[in-house]
Amino acid sequence: MDQLRIALPKGRLLTDALSFLARAGYPFSDGVERSRRLLILDQTKRLEAVLVKPRDVPVFVEYGATDLGIVGTDVLREMERDVYEPLLLPFGYCRLSVAAPADRPNMPLRLEPSPRVATSYPNLTQRFFQQRGVSPEIILLSGSVELSPLVGLADLLVDMVETGRTLRENGLVELRTIMHSQAALIANRAAYTLKAEAMMAFINDLRQAITEKVSEKF
Repeated sequence: MDQLRIALPKGRLLTDALSFLARAGYPFSDGVERSRRLLILDQTKRLEAVLVKPRDVPVFVEYGATDLGIVGTDVLREMERDVYEPLLLPFGYCRLSVAAPADRPNMPLRLEPSPRVATSYPNLTQRFFQQRGVSPEIILLSGSVELSPLVGLADLLVDMVETGRTLRENGLVELRTIMHSQAALIANRAAYTLKAEAMMAFINDLRQAITEKVSEKF
């Protein structure tokens, strides 16, 4: 059976992704998160992992550098890459939200001439506001998005929220939820056909792990 290569996202999803893969029968050695190795085999030698930035996962998959990837659906919708999405995974739950300073709780989403909105999700943000007849000025940031309205850089921010604690601790409140997100398995379209047997075996293993995880709750 063909060995598969998977792109895994560095950062907040990695620990949960490794734990879930181990549950599905693809355990990696301890310390993978801290490894500087570029290609890492799981202990069964059936799966080879590449650790990349989350937004690079769909790129690696689309161009066939990896057969598979695990990535948040927020990144998928933002990047709009041509990949197959066979399975949602039971972790990485969060939401993409519009937020503003708490001392301006009635901050309208429609400002004149247009709101300045800081975000690292320009496409989803632009789409959300334009669907409501608003033409925002997008301020693209790669981090510290919560800081932007506090120092006058932006009127609003759009960012990922898990518990909301970071927003509250910085005097910010959520105004709208743009989308809910969770981890997803994605696949290269050509590899999905050419390596069909290995692909389906892997996906079935993940489906079984999801079923077992759900059954443990009851």
